[in-house]
Amino acid sequence: MFSATIMATIVFIIAAIVMVLASILSKKALNDREKSSPFECGFDPSESSRIPFSLRFFMIAIIFLIFDVEIALILPMIMIIKFSNIFIWSFTSMFFIVILLAGLYHEWNQGALTWTT
Repeated sequence: MFSATIMATIVFIIAAIVMVLASILSKKALNDREKSSPFECGFDPSESSRIPFSLRFFMIAIIFLIFDVEIALILPMIMIIKFSNIFIWSFTSMFFIVILLAGLYHEWNQGALTWTT
């Protein structure tokens, strides 16, 4: 018990030292206006580089990622059909697909899938 406490203390001290050194060494001493501005072929930028972010695009991207991950979860179900009980496999598959369809219906009903509004 005593050695675990000593090891935890040593690890904490080493981590603290590394974090302090990283924060000291990563500070930029010189903030040059030309280096921090966006590069546009040597000319001054014609407009701000900080354009407003489209929340609608973000929501569509998140929905795409969620359904993409769920497709990746469905694909192995096809591979295990030979090795599992057909009743349990079909019940699990249909339950999973019903949850996906309910989520899709909810997103459609809330208007999250309409791009132009």
